[in-house]
Amino acid sequence: MPKIKTVRGIENRKVVSQKEWLVARKKLLVKEKKFSKLRDELNLQRRKLPWVKIEKEYVFEGPTGKVTLADLFCGKSQLLIYHFMFGPGWKEGCSHCSFWADHFDSVNIHIGQRDTAFAVVSRAPLTEIEPFKERMGWRFKWVSSFNTDFNFDFNVSFTPEQIKSGVLPYNYGKYDATPYLLREMKIDEKQGVSAFYRDKNGDIYHTYSTYERGIDLMNTTCNFLDLTAKGRDENPDATQDWVRYHNQYKGASNDGCA
Repeated sequence: MPKIKTVRGIENRKVVSQKEWLVARKKLLVKEKKFSKLRDELNLQRRKLPWVKIEKEYVFEGPTGKVTLADLFCGKSQLLIYHFMFGPGWKEGCSHCSFWADHFDSVNIHIGQRDTAFAVVSRAPLTEIEPFKERMGWRFKWVSSFNTDFNFDFNVSFTPEQIKSGVLPYNYGKYDATPYLLREMKIDEKQGVSAFYRDKNGDIYHTYSTYERGIDLMNTTCNFLDLTAKGRDENPDATQDWVRYHNQYKGASNDGCA
């Protein structure tokens, strides 16, 4: 097994008796409980946000043909969409979005029991999405918004003029794309998550969107790592530079031993 590069060392960590550890653990538990209550309150405020009615008729390209936004609800009242960074002409989808997408199939069956559908949307044509999806072994619904305004309306795709300006409308502000980012990264696409509600009359409403660190909630791996002594163990100047497509980790296996 290849040696895994570590960033955050644990040298000189204080070692104590079980009794002393329990005192420290209970002290932290008080803060954890406060955080849980604050999170519950934040979730409540999120649910109380006003809605925006969707007036456009978005039509996507799916494996069996044209698919409307309403179709993506699959008869349910709620829909979550992950905006996957995969632009027209790219050879493959974003490796970081792929890291997130590795978690989607397992959650899909469960959220369906709470009247919620899930889909992934990218601007790449379906002919480019499908081979990559097959390569990665994913089963979730993935449609193309190519030749629609959908990605631009939700500020996850950007026009040549916006890119040239170096200032992108992203994450409820102005994302300053540095010359390095414009030169080295596929900055014409960004990631995010959007939530929608469909009422009994068939009207659809946009209820929530989040970007950047807001999508951490959808990444189980990060939540697992946050429980460990080293945490996510990432380079603070280049977080997630360790992430690869799941079939490109050297010596990796699903049993947790490699």
